[in-house]
Amino acid sequence: MAGRILVLNTGSSSIKYELVDMRTRERPARGLVERIGEEQGRLVHHAGDAPPYERREHFAGHDEGLAAVMEAFRTTGPELDPVAVGHRVVHGGDRFDRAVLVDDGVIAAIEELAPLAPLHNPVNLAGIRVAREAFPEVPQVAVFDTAFQLTLPPEAYTYAVPREWRERLGVRRFGFHGTSCAYVSRRAAAFLGRDLAELDLIVLHLGNGASATAISGGRSVDTSMGLTPLEGLVMGTRSGDVDPALPGYLARVAGLDAEHVENLLGHQGGLRALAGTLDMREVRARDDAEARLALAVYTRRIRKYVGAYYALLGRADAIVFAGGVGEHDAATRAESLTGLERLGIAVDPARNEAPSQEERAVSPPGAEVAVLVVPTDEEGEIARQALDLITRSAGDT
Repeated sequence: MAGRILVLNTGSSSIKYELVDMRTRERPARGLVERIGEEQGRLVHHAGDAPPYERREHFAGHDEGLAAVMEAFRTTGPELDPVAVGHRVVHGGDRFDRAVLVDDGVIAAIEELAPLAPLHNPVNLAGIRVAREAFPEVPQVAVFDTAFQLTLPPEAYTYAVPREWRERLGVRRFGFHGTSCAYVSRRAAAFLGRDLAELDLIVLHLGNGASATAISGGRSVDTSMGLTPLEGLVMGTRSGDVDPALPGYLARVAGLDAEHVENLLGHQGGLRALAGTLDMREVRARDDAEARLALAVYTRRIRKYVGAYYALLGRADAIVFAGGVGEHDAATRAESLTGLERLGIAVDPARNEAPSQEERAVSPPGAEVAVLVVPTDEEGEIARQALDLITRSAGDT
């Protein structure tokens, strides 16, 4: 059954895609369609060692964007003959604890869950619908960001809010970045030469979105994101933790309604609010009061969660950094763990600052708690889960 999986990550105005060869683990093609719906869209397609194939035109919708992707494959290759199409879906609520084959019932469920992720689920569905039309005979697989986090125990996912909210409205912590956590935790165990079932890990996925997850025996036991991806760490444009009374306060003193406050916290918060930019590289390049404060708030929040999760787990075998910032920003790694030496957590400056794109330890040799950098591969994990599912499904028929 092993073959090529087309992975689609559909955003509000973009389609990110990769063709993953599950026999060789190579990526014969990858690309991005961006600015869908805008006057001047852009497609960039990379196939092997060939020069990038590029188109600049108006893509009115995701159907036109995917049609351009298929034209790019026909023009520059490779042959687009996937055995399945894997889709990233942000929110599966408490209904989906694993990848599923897409049918009309699954589509209806993702639609019903859209209020929990209004910026993500509807566009994830757009990608699924377009792909079903483009590949009517090819299995479509939905892989949910929330699935890995559904192992949270009740004391971790339950908010102390009225029973009606919890039971009728489904208010609870869900957590996200599950696809990354699944991949990173498995790779961390392999790097350490240990069985994942015997490890306690704290995974820090630091990118434009950021989260901390406590993993014991391969299962998530706590995570910083909550009902939505807004809770937890400071992110590129998201505030992370704030006083829950903040929207009420702003309504009283500034006349701001809840939707407006939610939008500001999600799109104008985080590093953008503190330093005027969501790009950590730009913040690091500056030496002014705003940038210094932004970095202090950002790394202090991470350190706070690491300490909390160490206490919750009772120990830690490794702290694992992933995501764009986690993988590439040595200063953030060092600053986020400063002061935790008494817990056995430390960063070796030479190891930490050595440039590398590989999985590696950045803690001192023989450290009590390993500090690892594990580049995440969400597309590869989606492809793996998709192949596992269609292989099992074929065996059941």
